[in-house]
Amino acid sequence: MIRSASLLLLALITVPVSAADWPQWLGPQRDSIWRESGVVDKFPPSGAKIKWRVPVSYGYSGPAVSDGHVFVTDYVKQSGDITNNPGGPDVLTGVERVHCLDVATGKEIWKYEYPRNYRISYGAGPRATPTVDGDKVYTLGAEGDLICFNAANGEVVWKKLLTKEFKCDAPFWGYSSSPLIDGDTLYCLVGGEGSIAVAFDKNTGKELWRALSSTSQGYCPPTMIEFGGQKQLLIWHPLALCSLNPKTGDVYWSVQLEPSYAMSISPPRQQGDLIFAGGYTDASVLLKLTDGPGAEVLWRGSGKTSIATANAPPIMSGKTIYGVDGVSGQLMAAKVEDGERLWETQKPTSPERRPKHATAFLVKLGESGDRYILASETGDLIFADLTPEGYDEINRAHILEPTNDAFGRPVVWSHPAYANKSAYLRNDKELVCVDLAAE
Repeated sequence: MIRSASLLLLALITVPVSAADWPQWLGPQRDSIWRESGVVDKFPPSGAKIKWRVPVSYGYSGPAVSDGHVFVTDYVKQSGDITNNPGGPDVLTGVERVHCLDVATGKEIWKYEYPRNYRISYGAGPRATPTVDGDKVYTLGAEGDLICFNAANGEVVWKKLLTKEFKCDAPFWGYSSSPLIDGDTLYCLVGGEGSIAVAFDKNTGKELWRALSSTSQGYCPPTMIEFGGQKQLLIWHPLALCSLNPKTGDVYWSVQLEPSYAMSISPPRQQGDLIFAGGYTDASVLLKLTDGPGAEVLWRGSGKTSIATANAPPIMSGKTIYGVDGVSGQLMAAKVEDGERLWETQKPTSPERRPKHATAFLVKLGESGDRYILASETGDLIFADLTPEGYDEINRAHILEPTNDAFGRPVVWSHPAYANKSAYLRNDKELVCVDLAAE
């Protein structure tokens, strides 16, 4: 193991602690809402203003931003070919890395790296966005390296190789589910008999409980919800969506939900007493939470009902679900009440006609209103209004080049972070900070 540290004094970090952060996947509340004030809702005529660009290597994992730091993971390939063959693994040797950068300048604060061979499909780097909690940051590598760091200096607090400790294989497309922190507990999708979901003490790494068995882990990160004053931990593995007691791992309820190719990916979305979950292909369901805790199925999607999301999480807003269909690659809207499709468009996802798995990552600007910011696989940031009536694009700016490949076209498949009135986007060559502050 090698840890190189070009430590900067914390006093040199110019961003105040009170600045809005994006400390984990999908934001502070993991709900794809950017609540920071003083940001633009469209690009000025002059276009996007770039604060800084820094080199990175291969990776699908998005950045996390917290307390003046930007955390991002990548992979330096030493041998083997990245083929992006959905039917077979890439066999690679290389090094996984964790970077901590200064949020104002992009300069390196510390870096940690370790050798890691890959045997996964689409082998272009780690998938899971780092999770920052207080003075610690947690990363999960594509082959199951779960590591807790001191966020300030990169010292390792504890680490585990999940495949070794739990005697399991990595998922076919690699470990992808960002760890979830709630209180003093870290929840992680692991794998193996009786250990699809595992709870650890976040400070020591001690196992607290393990639960569930399935055909494989899947790719959907753990989701914490609350209903009737009681927390529930949602785990969607390739056979079912399950609700667990977060303290014990005991199952409250389970609903069959089987996506094709074990592609349980997008997180379940809660709105009041409703839960929507969906994935590739036509595996979607709307649930009504009940006391107990329990859940009843209101409808299941198929054909022209609902949205079968894959790479990009959907958003449920009011009476409408918005999301990118994992089959057609089109941005769609559907009614919450019955899943009926309202409209679809490929404008924000790809210029090609119905490309396979085309993607745009949706984030809502504020809790109210219809304005969204979308990060397209084409490397564009897009401001648009999404309503039940349709997609209304305001404007867009090209931020970075698509450096990866999917089904013969160049893509960027990484969810941005939004913090400090800025957007942070990465491809396989650079991490870019875009100034989105209102004047």
